[in-house]
Amino acid sequence: MNRREPSTPATAPSDLGARLAPAIFVVIWATGFIVARLVAGDAEPLTFLWIRYALAIAVLAVAAWLAGAAWPSTWAGWRDGLVAGVLLHGAYLGGVFWSVSHGLPAGIAALVAGLQPLLTGLLVAPLIGETVSARRWLGIAVGFAGVLLVVVPRLGEGSGIPPIPLAVCFSGVLAITLGTIWQKRTASKLDLRTNTVVQYCGALLFTLPLALLIEEGRIVFTTEVVIGLAWAVLGLSIGAISLLLVLIRRGAVAGVASLLFLVPPCSALMAYLLFGETLAPIQMLGMGVAALGVALASRG
Repeated sequence: MNRREPSTPATAPSDLGARLAPAIFVVIWATGFIVARLVAGDAEPLTFLWIRYALAIAVLAVAAWLAGAAWPSTWAGWRDGLVAGVLLHGAYLGGVFWSVSHGLPAGIAALVAGLQPLLTGLLVAPLIGETVSARRWLGIAVGFAGVLLVVVPRLGEGSGIPPIPLAVCFSGVLAITLGTIWQKRTASKLDLRTNTVVQYCGALLFTLPLALLIEEGRIVFTTEVVIGLAWAVLGLSIGAISLLLVLIRRGAVAGVASLLFLVPPCSALMAYLLFGETLAPIQMLGMGVAALGVALASRG
């Protein structure tokens, strides 16, 4: 009597997860700007960030130990993770948070952050030999146009553009661009769980001395700060970053970077729903344009 093979679902759970991962990443990543606004009045930015990194290290290290995950076996493995942590987390988040807290309008900061996919497209060829196709360049250009449409109505917020915070913000965006490329180049054979712990060690080693040097260590554990810190650790530092590292490992760096075009539109929508911020028709048009750009840049 012949036994029939079990039927295979049309869409396996792993395939469904892979398809949903980019959208989930964008939504979670966009909440970072909501958290920054939520805690701004009760915590200094670098102080908040180093506490976030320390808690993420503790949670992830225990999880990695319970799972029996392999730690880097060479100094190069540790070095690569530490460098990625400084670039992806310490310099990027520290630069953006510090800039906004020192007078850079949020609209300008979002516009500068929108340069990241463009910088990635320019740097991947000389640094890792990745070819950016004409379709992907078109998607990057369309995506950036969408970001402009979303951000332009907010550019009037605040008076003037302080040069030092602007330079620090751009430095942070350049850092995450280089960090994304560094991660793609060096971490293909490392366990993502332990590599993430090492990355946060690098971010902590970068951020804590700066916080002690230029801040007073002010943080008041209000309900908003506790909720923001919990989500920053579990949702952003663990959830979003894990998805980002998986996407970098599986895809072209320029295509993954293009997903960040959807973050300003998503953040604007969240701010509208949570804080009642206005959402102009041109911004809604920009959301659609940014989504079109990401669709073009992510194909192939």
